[in-house]
Amino acid sequence: MAELDAKRFLTSIFDAAVAAADPEKTIRAYLPEKPKGRTVVVGAGKGAAQMAAALEKAWDGPLEGVVVTRYGYGAPCERLRVLEASHPVPDAAGLEAAKALTDQVSGLTADDLVIALVCGGGSALLPAPPAGLTLADEIAVNEALLASGAPISAMNAVRKHVSTIKGGRLAAAAYPAKVVSLIVSDIPGDNPALVASGPTVPDEATRAQALEIIATYGMKLPEAVMAHLNSPEADAPLADDERFARNEVRVIASAAVSLEAAAAEAKRQGVEAVILSDSIEGEARDVGSVHAALAREVATRDRPFRKPVLILSGGETTVTLRAKGKGGRNSEFLLAFALGIDGVPGINALAADTDGIDGSEDNAGAFADGTSVARMRAGGADAKAMLAGNNAWTAFHSIGDLFVPGPTGTNVNDFRAILVR
Repeated sequence: MAELDAKRFLTSIFDAAVAAADPEKTIRAYLPEKPKGRTVVVGAGKGAAQMAAALEKAWDGPLEGVVVTRYGYGAPCERLRVLEASHPVPDAAGLEAAKALTDQVSGLTADDLVIALVCGGGSALLPAPPAGLTLADEIAVNEALLASGAPISAMNAVRKHVSTIKGGRLAAAAYPAKVVSLIVSDIPGDNPALVASGPTVPDEATRAQALEIIATYGMKLPEAVMAHLNSPEADAPLADDERFARNEVRVIASAAVSLEAAAAEAKRQGVEAVILSDSIEGEARDVGSVHAALAREVATRDRPFRKPVLILSGGETTVTLRAKGKGGRNSEFLLAFALGIDGVPGINALAADTDGIDGSEDNAGAFADGTSVARMRAGGADAKAMLAGNNAWTAFHSIGDLFVPGPTGTNVNDFRAILVR
């Protein structure tokens, strides 16, 4: 263990987790039967283009359709169109993409099949404001949600009530065609209705609950949005709607599967691994502090796990914006973690988003160890001040410990690996 290169080891564990969520390896096992009529594909998310490319390889019949992904996340497809739009803040290209998806499923028959390729990031990529609202209104909603610190389930309860495509509405537009949704889950607990705000999968969240969430988190939304949310026009279709009766939902990749693959890779390399949970939520800095306390306990007292050990966890934390620094939830988690293990030897950690991007910069996350805070201090960076200012990217950039794998083509959310030896 002494000669183990910690960064290389942790990177290999991340790679194993991402590989387990690669749609090219998973999608074939979940394909529906071919229909009598047309096979139409729609999709959205940061891994949607890779899912589309994988489906093209696996499907040997006629195929047509369109998917939308984040700028720079495209993949070559021969039969399916790939559009790109802005994430995490929607833009006009996303507006056009949402219309393209809706147009694609219009006028279908009961003999037709819609295959929906859905993964994380689709909420921002599919702005579709209802009548009376504008793209600017939906952007304002999105920005308020991102700054609120609300969990993803609460965010999506609001989003689906300010949309003509989310909350199952895209599947409703495809009726009477059958819709089979193939989903890469980035949601704690893997509720498919919450992935990308469920364009093809309705959930039970009501308009009243959306309004309660807005009040609970003190969100300030445009007057037109509030007026819409206070009207029946905002109501989303429920799961028992007859238009969804023939539809099917298949989760083809998730954090749970990826963490199991990561643990298996660690054991293959001679390191025991434990999985805390695949569905951890909460403030990123608070979750980081708790993980640090656990790592210290293992490092100093050999409990509750004996070292050497790799501690794994997943889920989706949140960041309540207090300032306008650079960062993301994984780097913010890790900066709090680094402060919690400051000066403790034998601990190395990687926290990263499995889609390859954490926040708005080009890093997926960062590395940290017991010397990180001291190295930041030596370079003139105050780690506590950086954390207070939501400036984790700058803190880790100052010591050269950002993790930049590039877009991965999938998304099963946060990945945290802590090596204690």
